[in-house]
Amino acid sequence: MHYRLDRQDPTLRLTLQGEWTVREVSAIGAALAAVSFDGVTRLEVATAAARLDLSGAWLLRDVLQRAERAGAEVAFVDPRPPALELVEQTLGSGAGPAFVREERPLQPIAALGRTVVDRWQGWLSGLAFIGEAVWRFGRALRDPRVWRPTSIARHVYDTGITAIPIVALIAFLISVIIAYMGAQQLQKFGADIFVVDLVTVGVLRELGVLLTAIIVAGRSGSAFAAEIGVMQLNQEVDALKASGVEPIEVLVLPRWIGLAIALPLLTVISDAVGILGGALLCQALLDMSFVQYFQRVDEAIGDWTFWVGLIKAPVFALLIAAAGTYRGMQVRGSSRELGRLTTVAVVQAIFLVILADALFAVLFMEIGI
Repeated sequence: MHYRLDRQDPTLRLTLQGEWTVREVSAIGAALAAVSFDGVTRLEVATAAARLDLSGAWLLRDVLQRAERAGAEVAFVDPRPPALELVEQTLGSGAGPAFVREERPLQPIAALGRTVVDRWQGWLSGLAFIGEAVWRFGRALRDPRVWRPTSIARHVYDTGITAIPIVALIAFLISVIIAYMGAQQLQKFGADIFVVDLVTVGVLRELGVLLTAIIVAGRSGSAFAAEIGVMQLNQEVDALKASGVEPIEVLVLPRWIGLAIALPLLTVISDAVGILGGALLCQALLDMSFVQYFQRVDEAIGDWTFWVGLIKAPVFALLIAAAGTYRGMQVRGSSRELGRLTTVAVVQAIFLVILADALFAVLFMEIGI
């Protein structure tokens, strides 16, 4: 028997016995359902002889509520079981603090305020991360022992060399598309030769570096966030700190430097393949020889046409690496958080690259290059 009832009107004493666990609650609940609290003004509960898990505590709480609804006063002979305290606090019905959200007026305004505060704290956290990384980089310039050339070389290979096929393919296809669309329109006015200008200037100034940066953001930015995030989940970053190694010097700076080296090189390859793709389409569609095409390319390239695109590349690389490493260092708790922050890293990296490209366009227009 899991309980004993002793009734001395108008008091009823409920003594719990044995195991009130998930295996027994169905039988105990069925038996207690037949107990009537009519005429009972006081219910005394003794729990010292029983062992309750959360299921048993939940069943006991239901019995107590049924007694209170019948008008009985509930009193515990022994200290309240901890499992019952936990259930009551969780549901907000215990004497301790309840884990329920307080209903407040002006909920939309409160939600807006919380969002603004969260965003502001996120910006401060990001600035602190970038500031510490820059400080560590300055320290590395003064102390060559901090440099890790093997790690930097590995990241140049991972982010640059292995990305050449996809970058070259995308650059080729985009240049072919631009040349084809330009030829369809310019042929109407007999201005076929200006297809070369369109491809050359468009690829060298904008599309080569921008498309390369977007591909690298999706490819390497996500990899940075995932790699560092997994290390956070496995507590490898904490192990580095415990052993006296600064994680930013080991995990962040080599990735920043490696990508800053790799992206300009990928941009040069993208520019070359893009111009070659335009040459092939002009030869096939406009019957323009390679000699004529490249002579026009030489005429279309200004003093800054090539360098405008190349100047952007290291800036884009630092933005992508910063977004990936920062979100990776933020991972805590679960693999779901790892996936969410990896997605955030890619989206933010692409957004920052496009924003920076727009700012560069305004800057170059203002200074006349």
